[in-house]
Amino acid sequence: MARIFFMGTPEFARAALRRLADSHHDVVGVASQPPRPSGRGMKLRPSPVHQEAEARAIPVFTPEKLKDPEVSKIWTSLQADLAMVAAYGLILPRHVLEMFPQGCFNLHASLLPRWRGAAPIQRAIMAGDQETGVCFMGMSQGLDEGPVYAEVRCPIADEDTASILHDRLTLLAADHVVQWVDDLVTGQLTAKPQETQGVTYAAKIDKDEAIVEFDQPAMNVARMINGLSPFPGAWSMIGGERVKLLFATHKPWRHGSNPGEIIQADDDGMMVACGQDVVVVTKLQRAGKGAQEVGSFLRGFSVSPGQVLG
Repeated sequence: MARIFFMGTPEFARAALRRLADSHHDVVGVASQPPRPSGRGMKLRPSPVHQEAEARAIPVFTPEKLKDPEVSKIWTSLQADLAMVAAYGLILPRHVLEMFPQGCFNLHASLLPRWRGAAPIQRAIMAGDQETGVCFMGMSQGLDEGPVYAEVRCPIADEDTASILHDRLTLLAADHVVQWVDDLVTGQLTAKPQETQGVTYAAKIDKDEAIVEFDQPAMNVARMINGLSPFPGAWSMIGGERVKLLFATHKPWRHGSNPGEIIQADDDGMMVACGQDVVVVTKLQRAGKGAQEVGSFLRGFSVSPGQVLG
């Protein structure tokens, strides 16, 4: 049994925390991002990990930053053997990395060294990767540069959005985390340095990236739309209104239309011309409204062939 200090914030981390807390290991403390304003009332809302820890009466810490050693000094009193990190959102300084006798370990949602950084799920879809996974890695001061102890792989399907792939990887991480910690503390895992070839970085998604550029090949446009779904959501102007495009497929189609021009729109999809071929958008969201399948969207929003998005 290990005494574990857990650091994480979103649902991806919450699922792993649940499995560890339900196991024979002892989660002695949790660190998460501070509560943030959320919802129409903009009330402070604790993160999913924060909520889970409170429900289990596990001590929760929510520092804004970790640079000052005094902020995390109290964690040493918990006498944790190791730290488990999953999408925490803060960089761990040296004094935190060195705080735990057996080290700090991270659940990272990519097959390292590909997609180090903050947005590996979105970047994998946007790049057209066919496979991804979760790595159980040791942490260092470099960005996701530590050795990999174990990994589990999964395919990326053409119909995957960032949300769908996130949920699949969340389950994979949760299904394996207890066994990985078991094998770690019993010496059954070997640290493997990351390859120096094939390193890519998954930069945080900038909202400016979410504007759909239809002059690109349709394959790239569809990957971009799906990779940013549901958040922040790829968008375009339709009839003077900003509309999110939440799912699209691409298909070969010779056309003489301008990029962004609607070729046809019906219950089967909104077909839009791209620099090469077409995308067929089947899920959209107007500002202030819920996501809609294309048929429902078109019954409440008039579009016509020849209309240009953008």
